[in-house]
Amino acid sequence: MKELFDLTNRVAVITGAGGVLCGAMAKVLAKAGAKVAVLDLNEEAAKRIVGEIKAEGGAAIAVKCNVLEKDSIAEARDTVRSEFGEVDILINGAGGNRKDASTSEEQSFFDLPADAIRFVMDLNFLGTFLSCQVFGKDMAETGRGVILNISSMTALGPLTNIPGYSAAKAAVTNFTQWLSTHMCQNYSADIRVNAIAPGFFLTEQNRYLLTQENGELTERGRTITEQTPMGRFGAPEDLLGTVLWLVSDASKFVSGIVVPVDGGFSAFSGV
Repeated sequence: MKELFDLTNRVAVITGAGGVLCGAMAKVLAKAGAKVAVLDLNEEAAKRIVGEIKAEGGAAIAVKCNVLEKDSIAEARDTVRSEFGEVDILINGAGGNRKDASTSEEQSFFDLPADAIRFVMDLNFLGTFLSCQVFGKDMAETGRGVILNISSMTALGPLTNIPGYSAAKAAVTNFTQWLSTHMCQNYSADIRVNAIAPGFFLTEQNRYLLTQENGELTERGRTITEQTPMGRFGAPEDLLGTVLWLVSDASKFVSGIVVPVDGGFSAFSGV
């Protein structure tokens, strides 16, 4: 069974991998044998993750990359090629929300600034789209590869206060389904495209919505945990088994799906 999840000598690129969740993904792929390219706009954060991977005996490089600029992604691709060879796995992890793109008592829906909504849409959807263009083209030429996008539970049912983020992640879900079909029908049935939809994980991007300065849950945070049958927020390691399954041969006949990793949130009616 172990060989199903073995990634020995495969080359994996993860955008946004300087962060907590995608950094954990980078480390688990390295432990499974992959050579990992840690892409992030914050080069120091990427180097920190690489240092942790190498300390455990893994192979990794840090590459500065702006997923909103196609030329930057192409430069990162060239760097990865020169160090590790052709890319086998792409995880599009760059994303997030902005406080000024969220409604609140201080800022109504009618006052949300267009540039904030545009940034959230671009970071989550366009960054995924452009990375798929650059790395997906190489996969089309080699006839193999795996792409894993990061959607969200808010793509299945929009959450209050975050209209831009909800719309952007819904676009990622739709694009995942479209691209999975497009790559199989036009290039190779050995190119798979899937996504995960994480539930509620505490990150720096959403901490202000879910916790108070004293660490207590906000009303929103309490509502979420009450609506999650497992009764807690997710931890980074809760994502790793699903990620490893979707990027390995264990899921070689799986494409075009979005897997919730949400502690049962999507299954609970509230009653």
